[in-house]
Amino acid sequence: MTATAAKPRKRRPVDPVVAWTRRLARYRPNLADDTLTALASMYGIPTWERVHDPTSELILTILSANSADINAEKAFDALSRRWPSSSEGDVDMKVHRPGWGGVGIGSATPDWSAIADAAIDELIDVIRPGGLAPTKAPRIQATLRRVREERGDYSLEFLGYMAPADALAWLTAIPGVGRKTASVVLLFSFGMPLIPVDRHVERVAMRIGLIPPRIDVLKAHDYIAALVPDERSHETHVNFITHGRQTCHAQRPACGRCAIAARCRFFNPKAP
Repeated sequence: MTATAAKPRKRRPVDPVVAWTRRLARYRPNLADDTLTALASMYGIPTWERVHDPTSELILTILSANSADINAEKAFDALSRRWPSSSEGDVDMKVHRPGWGGVGIGSATPDWSAIADAAIDELIDVIRPGGLAPTKAPRIQATLRRVREERGDYSLEFLGYMAPADALAWLTAIPGVGRKTASVVLLFSFGMPLIPVDRHVERVAMRIGLIPPRIDVLKAHDYIAALVPDERSHETHVNFITHGRQTCHAQRPACGRCAIAARCRFFNPKAP
């Protein structure tokens, strides 16, 4: 009787993120650490400090989509003036938090219930200074209503007691709330080890060669997170954004003053 040949074991496909980090470790060792050290020499190491409550952070981030941060602030302030909160103890939030391009919000937290139930045409008119108001107004109302349906109120403070992955999953289950927006809320409201990838972070990381070229921005979150220790998440996000705004511009980047230029594949395609 002929013995049946054993079937060859199928190889488990390698996680592309794991494969990429191994490749960097072999061919471009210490690239992430050198990048963070170089950017810290230019901009310092930002200190995490909570500025906004998580619901305000969420709505402000929605308002900032495809708009300048300062215009998002104008729209948020307009919400607060039109529908002021009756609660006491609101914190003065006229603070310029690291990584933010505006000057700070000058008003207290608005009345979320009034905004959720406002006439849509009025809400559009109020937030018009933020840009794309006809798109953002329905999204804001749908987001607030979803939070109310799930929680019975508009507070997102409960997210601070969840594991980062669970909190991220809860927020991104809200239609229209993507990974970047959710990561912004959780990083800046609770100091969770998440790195939101916006156009500045993506541009800087891709030019240096920390992430593969032409990678989808959603997947870029995983690649960058795999390279950075949790305790440096806030520093990474803030300094990459600052670098993108001040030095590594989309057009005509100021490579001559960049501390990481020697290892940047945009400046030198053969950089180590």
